[in-house]
Amino acid sequence: MPNDRNQEVAPMSEGTIASQGLMEWNDRIGANLRIGNIFNSFATQESITRYVNGIGDINPLYREPAYAKKSPYGALVAPPNWLYSVFPTWVLQGLPGIQAFHSGNDWKFYKPIYIYDTITPECVFTGYDIKKSAFSGRIVMEYQRALFRNQHDELVAETDLYLVRAERSTARKTGKYSSLQVPHPWTDEEMEKVDADVLAEEVRGENPRYWEDVAVGEELQPIVKGIFGFTDFIAYTVGAAPVAVAAHGYQLRQYKKHPAWAFRDPETGAWEPVYGVHYLKSAAKAVGVPFCYDAGAERQSWLINLLTNWMGDTGWIKNNYAEYRKFVYLSDAVWLKGKVTNKYLDDNDEPCVDIETSAVNQRGEDTMPGTATIILPSRDRGTSPLDSRLPEKSLRGTGQPPRL
Repeated sequence: MPNDRNQEVAPMSEGTIASQGLMEWNDRIGANLRIGNIFNSFATQESITRYVNGIGDINPLYREPAYAKKSPYGALVAPPNWLYSVFPTWVLQGLPGIQAFHSGNDWKFYKPIYIYDTITPECVFTGYDIKKSAFSGRIVMEYQRALFRNQHDELVAETDLYLVRAERSTARKTGKYSSLQVPHPWTDEEMEKVDADVLAEEVRGENPRYWEDVAVGEELQPIVKGIFGFTDFIAYTVGAAPVAVAAHGYQLRQYKKHPAWAFRDPETGAWEPVYGVHYLKSAAKAVGVPFCYDAGAERQSWLINLLTNWMGDTGWIKNNYAEYRKFVYLSDAVWLKGKVTNKYLDDNDEPCVDIETSAVNQRGEDTMPGTATIILPSRDRGTSPLDSRLPEKSLRGTGQPPRL
């Protein structure tokens, strides 16, 4: 057994941001990347339920077939953020030993996802930049684009995204977050207040939110995620599997082929994936972070949960942009908030509202600033954004190709 079993920092592979690796990237810009970690591709009631359980979404539109059948959709649908469970929107490529932090997504949504739909993803490498960083001296900003099509070859959604690639050893030496007190020292009263805020969640549901009734400056009813615990993260992994999760001999064979994917946990001696930064303190410390932290896709999923709650069954998220500015650690709580900043008819003559969003932790830090545009039904115009986006009734939830 290794002599350093009790060390606090996991023995992960170490790399440096070198010109050779980046030169190889230059030849890949514009190329389709191989997606090796597709989890959900077929939308079933079980896969939708596992996902909404994993983010704590209580909306009956995504849970109850009888409710969904009576809705304008006419059948069970997945929330738009379910696409994160197809694959996490990005592909890890090159730069072995350099940590990847998923740091933001810019979504555009076009079509609903029905039960029995088959979703096929595509991922394109769109470029990179090198920047200075207080976290690790310098970082590589890596840009990709993910596209999702259904069995009719319709583009359901697309997202531009970026990753921060940072040297693990440099990030540890810099110690940017070393003074942070984690786990958070909650009092009993504070924990009870978080629980009360969680239970105050409101789902607009079948009660339409009409464009005419929304005012600039209006604030959305917040939703609260937390106190964020280990089981919460397990639930997200069960629902979305941001990485290929396997065990024992199968997984060990993968690690032997790709040594940079894993490390031996210094406490247990078990092989663990680099993904363990989200649930093993030793792994988080190895990449320069003081404690286990959430997945970026998970947090933006919480934000989209806020938006679907507010807009009701007849609203539509046109786009949603968010930047993952700070880590959300195990033991944190996050208040997802929004404020209407504009109200207008867009170029397609659809009634829209712009929303400024935030994800504020118990320390008062906005961990994820962002924006969204929601298309709402109009009472005066007699329109709904679903009018042009739903398939004909006979094809809703059938998983069959369109009629010729």
